[in-house]
Amino acid sequence: MKIYFPQWQGAGIGEGIEAGAKTVLDYLDNPEFIAIPLSTVPAGANGVQKHQINNYDAITEQLARFKKQLEQKQPKTLQTIGGDCGLEIVPVSYLNQKYPNLGVIWFDAHADINKPCDSASCNFHGMPLRTLLGEGEPAMNTLLSSTIEQHQIHYVGLRDIDATEKIRLDAGNIYHPKKLNIQELLDTLSRKRITHLYLHFDFDCLEPTDYDKTYYRVPDGVTIKESIACIEALQSHFTIVGSSVLESTTLSQDELQPITPIINLLMK
Repeated sequence: MKIYFPQWQGAGIGEGIEAGAKTVLDYLDNPEFIAIPLSTVPAGANGVQKHQINNYDAITEQLARFKKQLEQKQPKTLQTIGGDCGLEIVPVSYLNQKYPNLGVIWFDAHADINKPCDSASCNFHGMPLRTLLGEGEPAMNTLLSSTIEQHQIHYVGLRDIDATEKIRLDAGNIYHPKKLNIQELLDTLSRKRITHLYLHFDFDCLEPTDYDKTYYRVPDGVTIKESIACIEALQSHFTIVGSSVLESTTLSQDELQPITPIINLLMK
């Protein structure tokens, strides 16, 4: 099942995220993508914070729509064009329920594993993994089809980590190498007997000199070439049941060109 869900409210103001998702959708030009309607609840500059989460009502309303769509259709695989990283709590928890040996590969400059009370920004796109672990805002647990375990999480491109996130990563022995080592990642997954994967791809995992049309730009990321090699290796060794492309902000098809090989791999 192919999903277009340009959620931006999880990024607070979220400037450029919805339009960036539409650029990816237009590039793929595939009528199979099903759009999840966004909430009309005021958000962004006019948003309201609840449970220490900005735009809480808008986020939970539209995520509930996403979950309902999956429950009705019961797809075996998912490819999602987004949107901010907060949307991932729905597809990851859904697929985790279907595939008990699911590994989650988190291509991202950020850990996205804050609790609301620890988040400096109070933006939900920094909280999805903590929510998926069942350690986030309890009121959001109804949006989850299941919870994941810490050993299922594996980061690629992580380099901007809050102090409280670092404590959680270390306490859980969560895989977060300083540099990408594809063979080490493959070996780690195999050792854990993981056979199915979800590939989360926030484009800010990339080195900005390769691609900088992202919501955040963090130096010393993985290159486009490295990302392609990693995705291809994961696809050749494991069964990919879900993938996403998130937080690109370009409005131009020309500017999108450097990352189209990644989009093609993840959305095929």
